[in-house]
Amino acid sequence: MSGSFAVLGMHQQELEEVRGRTREFLAADRERFGWRPAVDSWLSRWDPDFSVRLSEAGLLGLTIPAKYGGRGSEHLHRYVVTEELLAQGAPVAAHWVADRQVAPTLLRFGTEEQKARLLPEIAGGRFYSAIGMSEHGAGSDLAAVRTKATRTDGGWVVNGTKVWTSGAHHAHMVVVLARTAPPDPAARHQGFSQFLVPTDAAGVDIGPIELLSGEHHFNEVVLNDVFVPDSGVLGEIGNGWFQVTAELSYERSGPERFLSTMPLLLAVVRWLNSHDPSPAVKAAIGELGARVISLRQLSAGVARALETGESPTNRAALVKDLGTKFERDSVDAVARLLDDIEAESGLPVPAEIAELLREARLHQALFTLRGGTNEVLRGVVARGLGLR
Repeated sequence: MSGSFAVLGMHQQELEEVRGRTREFLAADRERFGWRPAVDSWLSRWDPDFSVRLSEAGLLGLTIPAKYGGRGSEHLHRYVVTEELLAQGAPVAAHWVADRQVAPTLLRFGTEEQKARLLPEIAGGRFYSAIGMSEHGAGSDLAAVRTKATRTDGGWVVNGTKVWTSGAHHAHMVVVLARTAPPDPAARHQGFSQFLVPTDAAGVDIGPIELLSGEHHFNEVVLNDVFVPDSGVLGEIGNGWFQVTAELSYERSGPERFLSTMPLLLAVVRWLNSHDPSPAVKAAIGELGARVISLRQLSAGVARALETGESPTNRAALVKDLGTKFERDSVDAVARLLDDIEAESGLPVPAEIAELLREARLHQALFTLRGGTNEVLRGVVARGLGLR
């Protein structure tokens, strides 16, 4: 990504300095350690050493206060760094969930002990977390979650199963949404709480959910009489739905919702720059670029809202809906474009681009599903507009 837009406002010079430092770090790190750009790198490229190096460069934990080991910067600073990491397909999966949504959730709802224990590790790129929300029969409809936490001496006993839990097989902790009060059909969003569950706790069983390619990013997490002490309660008992809703704004609105395929798009543009593309090819590239610019404006607007303490649930859902649809469409558009170029000019598709397209095809179906299906998110937006 290059340049800033008006939505970034008075931060522009400062943000461009952060962008420049990020680009310099990525160029040097890639040359030294040899990682290659990847589509969907925030899910598919797990590299703990890269996360530590990113932290040592001062580019991780940006929104975590300095007293907890972070940089004490703003959401827009993190936004710019995130853009560059995704555009270059850097191997960021190890720290992604912890930095993106666990850290801000801890800052808002966590106890002082939880903050002091976990935030320095997140800022250092040494702590990996997963999110336990979805379940069998309760994918995007989190109000249908059946995992249950029962009060006991000194804590809670948790039973249930979570699915599509990204990175749980590597994670130190899963943030689990569980029911702590009986369901009430008249108030489906009440009676939920969140728990910090260590993956090595007794009764936690993590099994792989593999893609057809054999890739392993997702997991089923079975919780069988898992004891969580009171110190493992995140926020307030019964406040889980409000906390999760706030948390999902971070998950749904970031640039990863429209930049997962950017390494592919940039590789195609760089290749075309060395040739003489037809007007039709230029128009197709221009259309994709225009959609990226629009999505970036929407997404950066949510980042600014988060900066001021707002909870932009509806706007975040809109970014996720439009952004992931663009990601899905961009794969088809590039495939058609490459076919047309090969037919018109006989130019063979470079191996790098062919591999990125293969990765994009493999992940294409995931884009509009994860983080809440787009169909469900349209219902969220409709309710926010008073239409439902």
